[in-house]
Amino acid sequence: MKQVVVGAGILGTSIAYYLQKRGVDVLLVDADFKGKATKAGAGIVCPWVSSRKDPDLYRLARAGAIYYPELVEELKQDSDLETGYQLCGALALGQDEEDLDRLYQEAVSKREETDFVGEVRKLNNEEAKEMFPPLQDDVSAVYVSGGARVDGQKLNEALLKGFQKHGGELLEEEISLASDDGEVYIETGRGNMAVKQVILAAGAWSKDLLAPIGVDLTLEPQRGQIAHVYTEQDTRDWPVVLPQTSHYMLAFEDSRVVFGATRETGSGFDYRLTAGGVHEVLHEGLTVAPGLRDATLGEVRIGFRPMGPDYKPLLGRVSDFDNLIVATGLGPSGLTIGPYVGKLIGQLALGEEVEVDLSYYDPLR
Repeated sequence: MKQVVVGAGILGTSIAYYLQKRGVDVLLVDADFKGKATKAGAGIVCPWVSSRKDPDLYRLARAGAIYYPELVEELKQDSDLETGYQLCGALALGQDEEDLDRLYQEAVSKREETDFVGEVRKLNNEEAKEMFPPLQDDVSAVYVSGGARVDGQKLNEALLKGFQKHGGELLEEEISLASDDGEVYIETGRGNMAVKQVILAAGAWSKDLLAPIGVDLTLEPQRGQIAHVYTEQDTRDWPVVLPQTSHYMLAFEDSRVVFGATRETGSGFDYRLTAGGVHEVLHEGLTVAPGLRDATLGEVRIGFRPMGPDYKPLLGRVSDFDNLIVATGLGPSGLTIGPYVGKLIGQLALGEEVEVDLSYYDPLR
């Protein structure tokens, strides 16, 4: 019988890729839902200066950032597709010397744990604008060379291609979960399918998929609207920009700059651009980088982040069933931690020793 992974976002595809490479027969199932978080995600990989201080989340974020180079090299052997991953550095912005000192000390203390943090130094406004020219005039920054970016859509496509290269099967249809005598199975257009194990990684849709078998996750969709603008400047080496707010900015090699993002709790699956949401991301982005005022607005993407009871993901086995693993709730950290969490869930599914104690992320907490 097959191992079935439900959900082909960054987490589900990472799980499927990990398992298939180890000789497991995997069926990856995905439905065409609007607002998948991976397709809309920004792609900042920089836990070295972060507004979120939860040590359990940082444990995953640190390991996730360190894991990226290894994964990218592995994918070069299994796929000829680009991932968009680049070590580009990061600018953590501060309004005064107190801000800069705090950010500097935070990054330096994390560098004591891992060399991946890289160089850490304070920059005045002129030095910061040399790295990110459109930046506002009244801020300074702490530069962290270990900041990185990744294109979530490209990475997901590379993982999927690697999964299929090793014999993995993709089923693109909406399925349902059902159970019998403590075992979960799936209901498909082909009929009911008994499976060795179900790994549910369907993002914000996981709660609804579990409802028919009586499992209630504390999980809800949080809408994020994120703007992509295009400039005539060469942006390929621009660092990610991290103001001391929930917003951020990053650039890609195609002269594209991303402004993110709204955090609309209580949105449900309302797949709409809103006047207020678009205004918010553009206003925040242009406040930080007024030099992009004449950039071309290319698109605004919508994604539904899977948000649990806190910022920590929901990971682990469901005790009422012998063959069910839940992996969701990555919230705004999906592209930072998703590939690494995929590896951890793969280890759990195979009965291997899991590198991280998953009890902190109990899916039914």
